[in-house]
Amino acid sequence: MTPQAVIFDIGNVLIEWQPERYYDRIIGPDRRRAMFAEVDLHGMNDLVDRGGDFRDIIYAEAERNPEWSAEIRMWHDNWLDLATPVIERSLATLRALRSQGVPVFALTNFGIGTFELALERYAFLEEFDRRYISGHLGVAKPDPQIYQLVEGDCGLPPEALLFTDDRAENIDAAASRGWQTHLFDGPQGWEQRLVDAKLLPKS
Repeated sequence: MTPQAVIFDIGNVLIEWQPERYYDRIIGPDRRRAMFAEVDLHGMNDLVDRGGDFRDIIYAEAERNPEWSAEIRMWHDNWLDLATPVIERSLATLRALRSQGVPVFALTNFGIGTFELALERYAFLEEFDRRYISGHLGVAKPDPQIYQLVEGDCGLPPEALLFTDDRAENIDAAASRGWQTHLFDGPQGWEQRLVDAKLLPKS
């Protein structure tokens, strides 16, 4: 079936999300590895992505880990330096789809506060026809409920949706509902998948 809508993840599909790289630059790889081994920073971020208060969650984690408090607060205070740069070829692909009249949605694990920050810097996030943000929905990928919410809102059958994400567990959850999927491992492969689906012309 030819997809009737294309759904993008955002982190590591349209915007690079590599907190470890930021900390390697700021505090050095050895201290970064030690901090990430002692503090579940990605688990902390999951709470934000499910709708928790951005500042409160990060600062509470900093208080629980006084030896790393300054570094943990950077996750909040310097967040835009963690979420960069734009993956330009993916952005071009998004815009090419829209120029072809293909509906384009976002389905992303993103906090309420962090998405507000991202909108200030990355104006293209306004270009989606529909946005499904985990923080606003109160549920995050790969929970089946978030995919059900997308289906119910957009009104399209699962097999009409083509979804790309860089995490296999999120792709597997979508595929189990009948979505068409593509595990994102770079913009070139994603672009080719869309050509194969006859959503974009051959370059």
